[in-house]
Order: sequence, then structure tokens, then C-alpha cells
Amino acid sequence: MNDVLDGLTEFLTVARERSFTRAAAKLGIAQPTLSQTVRALEDRLGVRLLIRTTRSVSPTEAGERLLQTAGPRLDDIRADLEAMRELRDKPAGTFRISAIDFTVDYILWPKLAPFLEKYPDIKIEITIDYAMTDIAATGYDAGVRLGGVVAKDMIAVPLTPHARFAVVGSPSYFERHPAPTVPQDLTGHRCINLRLPTYGNLYAWEFEKDGQELRVRVDGQVVFNGIFQVLNAALDGFGLAFIPETMAAPHLEAGRLRRVLEEWCPYWEGYHLYYPTRRQSSPAFALLVEVLRYREQDKAMQSR
Repeated sequence: MNDVLDGLTEFLTVARERSFTRAAAKLGIAQPTLSQTVRALEDRLGVRLLIRTTRSVSPTEAGERLLQTAGPRLDDIRADLEAMRELRDKPAGTFRISAIDFTVDYILWPKLAPFLEKYPDIKIEITIDYAMTDIAATGYDAGVRLGGVVAKDMIAVPLTPHARFAVVGSPSYFERHPAPTVPQDLTGHRCINLRLPTYGNLYAWEFEKDGQELRVRVDGQVVFNGIFQVLNAALDGFGLAFIPETMAAPHLEAGRLRRVLEEWCPYWEGYHLYYPTRRQSSPAFALLVEVLRYREQDKAMQSR
């Protein structure tokens, strides 16, 4: 049985990364060694698990089945073993989190920095990800999303009390263009778009007032796939932007940006840290969750 299991971790890493190069770097082994290990597993099972070309690697039907069935089980075993190792005086472990850059800078890092100083044996790997990534299938320990879009089978922990976006533009932009008074006016403005990788589409700006919900698809000269670049373009006068209120606040106070359509921007369920139930078995992860959990005393930090 041990012979059959040999190479399973290596195969799962390659299948998830879709690359021998990235998988070898992640596992800390040479690429030829990794390739030989996976080939030996295929030989023992008598079935081909990966389709290899000069430009890509992808699972075969059998490989995809093994990835979906064995992958979560192996993750559970790793979590249990890690929990056993953490029964020491010092909490320890490595945790991978998927989040967008805004939530990392404004929500996670202000709490993570002192936490990591206190617990030097805990390591955090954060991936900036605008896709609706399946964290359980891709090996992440947790993710950050608005509460309304967290899958029902996940445990969700609040990180902020609420979330709200703002439509903003620079004073120089409004010197050349009249301010919109209703969301429909945005179709006549230069707007800075955000492309979301999950669907390959431009994000439609979402509004609500007196029970009326609107989604407006805007147009403009520039498109980005990161929210900080959208902010910078707005500051430079390239058009109107739809960005988190917390991000806009210091620029509004300093007069670098001006806000419009505020009465049309609803409050949404706040950002949440979410994770599979298996993660409850780790004491170090429980500490991480508690330090990130939103509390009333966090209001001053959230409004900075």
C-alpha cells in the first residue's frame, strides 16, 4: 500500500499547479526528480494521470478523478498531522490565504503584522486573487470575500462590520464633466473599469436606492485587474472609479477626490474570512482566526 501512495503528494501538487516547474519549486525538489516520481506512480497504477505538452500540463480523466477524491482526503490528513505537531508550547504552522490586495492592505495586514511578531513559528502565505477561487480544491486554508458570496458549506468569520463602495473622481475630472445625478448618467462618463478573471468580464457597478437595484456597465479609456490601479487612475483624472469606501476616505478628506451618487451606494454584508470545517482541528489556525475576527474596538482601524 505504501508503494501506491508514494508520489501522490507530488502528483496532486503538479495537478493543482498545472506545471512541473511551479510544483517542483513548491515542493523543493528538482524538476526531473518530480517528473520521474509522478511517472512511477502512473506505472504502479497502470493509468496515465497527466497530459504533458511542451506548453502545458493538465490531468487526464483519471487524474482529475484522483485529484478530486484523494486531494481533499490528503489535505485532511495533513491538517490532522499538523495539529498533532502543534501540541507544543509554541503554536506553529503554515497557512495559505486567498484575498484581493485591498483586503490584505486594509484588513488583514494591520492585524497580521503584530500577530506574526508574537508567534514566530506561524507562517502566512497570501495570494492576491480576484477570481472566485475554490479554496478547498486549490489547497488554500482560508479566503476573504464579502459575506454575501461565501459558500454555505464554509465557516465564515466577520472581518469588518459592513462594506460600501464609492463613486469618485478627481477635481480636475469634474472641471471638465458635470457630476452624474443618477447611476444611468454614468454611461455618458469616462469610467475606469475593473476586469474580474473568473468570468473574463468587466465588473458592473452595483447600486441600490429605495428598493431599486441597478447594475450599470460603464465604459472608459482604461481597464485594470487590480483595485489600487483603478484608484491611481482616478487620482490622475482619467475618469470615475468605483472603489471601496475605506480606500477612498483619505483622498476624499484631503480633497484629492470628490464623491458622487453616495445615496445610491448601499451597505453590503462585510468582508469575512472563510474556511472549510477541517481547519477547526488546528490550534494555530484557531489563534489566527481569533486575531482577525472583527470586534467593536476595531472601528477606529477600519475607518482610518
